[in-house]
Amino acid sequence: MTDESFMRRAIEKAGCGINDGQAPFGACIVKGEKVIACEHNTVCKDTDITAHAEINAIRAACRKLDTIDLSGCIIYSTCEPCPMCFSACHWGKISKIVYGARIDDAKKLGFCELAISDETMRQSGNSKVEIVRDFLREENLGLFGMWSKQKDKRVY
Repeated sequence: MTDESFMRRAIEKAGCGINDGQAPFGACIVKGEKVIACEHNTVCKDTDITAHAEINAIRAACRKLDTIDLSGCIIYSTCEPCPMCFSACHWGKISKIVYGARIDDAKKLGFCELAISDETMRQSGNSKVEIVRDFLREENLGLFGMWSKQKDKRVY
């Protein structure tokens, strides 16, 4: 499998979340060539402001691998991880973050984002995580368009 196929899994999962009334975010964690976890945002469904796609995927990956050390894992995220999610990737020792849309794109839709880029956090915290930006950006931005058409959408 390729980076594109893993990102498309995250995009597909985000689409499932949108169809379920959730925000337009998905994340897929891979180790080697194997998908470990693929989740979408469930903040509204779970009444849990921390239930971002990346956090849900990290929790699932830790349970599946029976460890809190996700060294060697790559997370594919449909949007640049927020500071909370970036911190969880850092603390979980995820090796690489690949994301599509940017925090500023989510902020434009009304999401209450802290406009602190992953690169700024990586540099400030001396984190070793590798970051790949704007991967399949247009396809990931398409999720925002899909979500915008929903009648009962909520931002937080």
